[in-house]
Amino acid sequence: AGLLTPKATKMLVSALRKEFPNTPIHVHTHDTAGSGVASMLAAAEAGADIVDGAIDAMSGMTSQPSLGAIAANLRGTELDTGLDQGDIAALNN
Repeated sequence: AGLLTPKATKMLVSALRKEFPNTPIHVHTHDTAGSGVASMLAAAEAGADIVDGAIDAMSGMTSQPSLGAIAANLRGTELDTGLDQGDIAALNN
């Protein structure tokens, strides 16, 4: 329903990672409340292996958080996706 907050995401993923250190963690949410990007960033920072996003033009609201925004926020960090913003933007046309 897109109600996963960044704080709750961090708590959930951190607890799962601690209890199951070798199990892949995949987080999926919708962006209904508008906090989807922040929640996916919190999930990645807390140890999630995979976070879902949608191509920018189709993201937000009842869809998944913006893939471009997730990638842009992780650029230059140890979690950098390596995705090129130009390549992502081209898919929006």
